Amino acid sequence: MNYEDCIAQQRHFFNTNTTKDVSFRIKELRRLRSVLQENEELLYSSIYSDFKKSKFETYTTELSIIYHDIDLAISKIKKWTKKKRVFSGLTNLPARSYIIPEPYGTILVIGAWNYPYQLSLCPAIAAISAGCTVILKPSEVPSNTASTLAKLINQNFDPNFFKVIEGGVQETTDLLKIKFDKIFFTGSVPVGKIIYQAAAKHLTPVTLELGGKSPAIITKDVNMAMTVKRLVWAKFLNAGQTCIAPDYVMVESSVHKTFLEAMKTEILNTDYQVENHNYTQIVNDKNFERLVSFLDNPDKISLGGDYNAEKRSIPPTLLTNVEFSDKIMQEEIFGPILPVLSFESIEEAITKIKKLPKPLSCYVFTKSNRIKKKVLDEISFGGGAINDAVMHFSEPRLPFGGVGDSGIGQYHGRYGFETFSHQKSILQKSFLIELNLKYSPYTKNKLKWIKRLLS
Repeated sequence: MNYEDCIAQQRHFFNTNTTKDVSFRIKELRRLRSVLQENEELLYSSIYSDFKKSKFETYTTELSIIYHDIDLAISKIKKWTKKKRVFSGLTNLPARSYIIPEPYGTILVIGAWNYPYQLSLCPAIAAISAGCTVILKPSEVPSNTASTLAKLINQNFDPNFFKVIEGGVQETTDLLKIKFDKIFFTGSVPVGKIIYQAAAKHLTPVTLELGGKSPAIITKDVNMAMTVKRLVWAKFLNAGQTCIAPDYVMVESSVHKTFLEAMKTEILNTDYQVENHNYTQIVNDKNFERLVSFLDNPDKISLGGDYNAEKRSIPPTLLTNVEFSDKIMQEEIFGPILPVLSFESIEEAITKIKKLPKPLSCYVFTKSNRIKKKVLDEISFGGGAINDAVMHFSEPRLPFGGVGDSGIGQYHGRYGFETFSHQKSILQKSFLIELNLKYSPYTKNKLKWIKRLLS
């Protein structure tokens, strides 16, 4: 496929101004919703082939979020696209000042493998709502879902407006050689750096949704049963293959043993099994082997630790006696293994967390307003929750994105629309009057008035 021709055709289509028509955007978003709804069984079977992911999890963590993003965009596009009046200063009176959201143009969305429908289509939905054309490159890792996305999009949309390109590293590399008006990438930090470098050659703006070691802090005053229930669900959802999953837990030392026993009980009572439709397999052999390498010290395994290479299955595993210098604390785990560490004081916990790169998420479970405020004030992270985990992602009015090594930019709801829009600023002057203050000759009296106006 000649990618340059494909992108040139999308750029030509964008320049016809068709996508700037709000009714066109709404029509295409409705088309996308219909296509997905009519093919839900295919979507379910494809992702099951890749992950053994149940219909329940696929709908709740993928399709429902996509449908909600589409519906929200359809209901709000007219409001989002309106020009926004702002105050004009005395130096320009009489005048009007306003901001016009303008679509960037032709967009490249590079999706992630762990939630292959949601993390590919939600950025595309935001780009469409902003009035852009979209090239979508889904991850090749879950091959069945990538093929299904390509089939559904390419058979139902004008390729000059919305097209899926399949492939692996080489295809992505070839796409990055071409100038886009914006690139949106979800994935790992090392690949994010490659995307950023490629984009810089064309001065292309990027949004990078990356990851990192997201901590969960547990203090002694929590409702332990509810804390553990929420934490176990958040960590082992999708077998831990979630960018905002708690990557490690820091528990106040006085309740460390109580917390660990409660975690074991909750995990065993939940009985995580693919056959129970409440668990998934690890996506491929490469990731499976990487996760198994973290289980090299049996003395640190408090629960789980066994695995099935043929099924690419690792049960929920708890590690104790872990140090920040250990191998497992040097990279994002991205799997069903949870190190549990202890701390004596919140100051100690914060100091250790801040020695690692800024995480995508942070969770604090506490009844203490002092500790809550201290964590929020002193730890920099993309987003998070108090007394819960992962669920902040479900709030469309909250922007989602990282900071530092965990990402650049944000999306969800209006924030997604703005991510793919340039805010064009306009000053509109009147011909009725023109003060001579800014024109030469420059006199002391003019300077006196300029100081008054501009101070």
